[in-house]
Amino acid sequence: MSASAHSDNLKAKVRALPDGPGVYLMKDRLGRIIYVGKAKNLKKRVGSYFQPGRARALRHQPKIRTLIEMITDLEILEVKSEPEALLLEGKLIKQWRPKYNTDFTDDKRFLLVRLDLEAPLPRFVLTRFRKDTRSRYFGPFVHSGLLRKTLTSMRQRFGIMLADAAPKKITDDTWELYGDARAELTPWPNVVTATEYRTRVDAAAEFLDGKSREWLTTLRTEMSARAAKQEYERAAELRDVVLALEQTLARTRKFTRDLTQLRSDDTGLQQLQTALGLSAPPSHIECFDISHISGTFVVASLVHFTNGRPDRAQYRRFAIKSFIGNDDFKAMEEVVARRYRRLLQEQKAFPDLVVIDGGRGQIGAALKSFVGLACPPPPLIGLAKKMETIIFPDARPPLNLPLNHAGLNILQRLRDEAHRFANTYNADLRSKKIKESVLDDFPGLGPVRRRALLAHFTSLAKLRTATSDEISAVPGFGGKIATELYQFLQTS
Repeated sequence: MSASAHSDNLKAKVRALPDGPGVYLMKDRLGRIIYVGKAKNLKKRVGSYFQPGRARALRHQPKIRTLIEMITDLEILEVKSEPEALLLEGKLIKQWRPKYNTDFTDDKRFLLVRLDLEAPLPRFVLTRFRKDTRSRYFGPFVHSGLLRKTLTSMRQRFGIMLADAAPKKITDDTWELYGDARAELTPWPNVVTATEYRTRVDAAAEFLDGKSREWLTTLRTEMSARAAKQEYERAAELRDVVLALEQTLARTRKFTRDLTQLRSDDTGLQQLQTALGLSAPPSHIECFDISHISGTFVVASLVHFTNGRPDRAQYRRFAIKSFIGNDDFKAMEEVVARRYRRLLQEQKAFPDLVVIDGGRGQIGAALKSFVGLACPPPPLIGLAKKMETIIFPDARPPLNLPLNHAGLNILQRLRDEAHRFANTYNADLRSKKIKESVLDDFPGLGPVRRRALLAHFTSLAKLRTATSDEISAVPGFGGKIATELYQFLQTS
């Protein structure tokens, strides 16, 4: 295609662009992505690159002028809102590392909230990086200022600690959360056990996940009441808190690496075949991941991709049965053995590739499973998350593929999905245990009353903070049993 034809085709694309928000990808004559940008209005923003006289206006900005001169094609991805466009732009820049985004040092990283699940008293800490797999992360959040206001409000509401806290151990069982004036600024006890504090953390995490909106409802009600009493200053304060919470919890799409559809999955599978030295593109790939909290609620996930896409009918999850405690290697050995013993019994084919979330230790555990089954393993690799390093079970050296490698992107999507599936199962088990364990110990509380309590208060954490009068408002609870349950919850 001639240069003029390229130009005419590009102008036609620009004229046909929509007016809504989205992300645009500029390409050179070889089809390489050289710049990624976001726009509130795609037509206006992209059109501004090609306005008459633009080159003259940029005579003192040679890099931008060179970028515009190299553009021969473009692609757009429409989204629902400007915050979504911002998130997707950052995601694609990290994935593709376009030349001119790099030159302009345009690297978007949004705030996350990190919760170290292995700490005795987890704190809610702001970060821009997913640093480890033992922590739980919330976000990313586009509005950093509103997020900080939200966390400050959450500290008061749930009695949790943020990054500035330095709890001090008093006895083997108790901790002092704050040793300064902050201890007096919350209605929550400042001296707690680790178990008591974990209950607060669970309630706060549930809210930050967007699963509990009772607090927002309470704030809106109070705001309206204050306004009705002409207490406008307090009503305005509450309005600002509600706004911060709503904006923080506003759901945007969770963009994954396959969202862009810039390359076919066939291309990625073919590149994966070449990189791993497989005999054919891996049409069926399975990935295992282990999830637990300090050795408790140990579970595993198996996800299955068919032709590079999730095949959810073949997903499996496992509760670890062979031991109690913290041993990722033993857990991996168990679940791999259980999976492929079942396939052998059912005379079903093994996948074309097995991916283990982890390094040599996890791979060694998986190989041990196949030795126990007395059968050769299918092609097997580990994916170490820190540097996205591929680990082989044989003597081949570790392999690091380019971050924009289509085959690596499939492995990343697979690993991320396994991690999500395992964490979801872990959270389900913890939630079920919390709901069952304490209430089961209260005499005379049958399943009907228990369900009524949890339906009314939505969580054990909220039930613990309820008064006896609030409990007595639940159908089936008179004053006597409400008082007894209140006293029981305060001491259990």
